Formats: sequence, structure tokens, C-alpha cells
Amino acid sequence: MGHILRDHIKQAAPFENASQEAMLNLFVAAAEVRRRVERVCERHDLQFSHHNVLRILRGAHPEGHPRCEIIERMLDPSPDVTRLIDKLVERGLVRRSTSDEDRRVTLHTVTDDGLALLEQMDPEIREVQQWFGARVADRDLQHLSRICEGIYAGFQDEG
Repeated sequence: MGHILRDHIKQAAPFENASQEAMLNLFVAAAEVRRRVERVCERHDLQFSHHNVLRILRGAHPEGHPRCEIIERMLDPSPDVTRLIDKLVERGLVRRSTSDEDRRVTLHTVTDDGLALLEQMDPEIREVQQWFGARVADRDLQHLSRICEGIYAGFQDEG
């Protein structure tokens, strides 16, 4: 094992151990999947993180979320979420409003234009999912999900 990865990263020496090899394989595979999703985002003049925020807000539609809730749900939390949301607001894809329950809380909701954009992107995102699914057997998809969950479960506690 490892010859495909070694060829891909142009490494002649063997890996230090199975853990190093598996971790590098995970990095390379994740980067390829992410690049494919990023290409879809670019075709719609979005960044990966913008798409992520829109998807989060679609899941909370029509109520929306405050910024802190968005950050907790992001796949790759950004320290500059306010600026990300600002760009989505400027494009008319997200709306800001004050919470009726607590006037100190600003809620963010996806607009009809944001929902339409996501709906337009969904088939292209599904194509990436199908590309991924075609490379991994169904039973292995479930196993991969369990492995990944084991890796990141409780990671917030480890800081």
C-alpha cells in the first residue's frame, strides 16, 4: 500500500508508519473533494465558506441563526464570519434582522435569492457527491463516516 499516495505527492521514501500514511491519504482525498465543490462555488461567484453559510441558513429557514450559531455549524469555521456574512448581505442572499425575543441578538436568514441560488447549485453539488460515491462502495461510505466521526468526535474538548 501507499504507492499511489507516494506517487501523488512525489515521495520516494516509505511512510514513517501507517498513521502517517492514512493521515496524508485523508488530506489528499479531502482536498480533492473540496476542490471539486469549490469549482462549483466559483461558477456561482461564491467561496466554499459562503456556500456553507447559505446551506446552514437554508437549514434554519425561515427562522435563521445568530452569528455564533452559524460559526458552530460551519464545516471550516472562519475567524472572519462577519465579513463573510457581510458579502452575502451585499449580494442580497442573506438578510440581517433583530431578534424579537432579545433585541441584542442579530439574526441572519437566507433570502429568496439565496434559496434560489442554492437550488441552482444543488444539482452540481450532487454531481460531486455522485463522483465521490462512485469511488467508494456503499458499505465503505458508512465505514468511512464512522472512522471520520471517531477522528473528530469531541475535538472541541481538546482545543
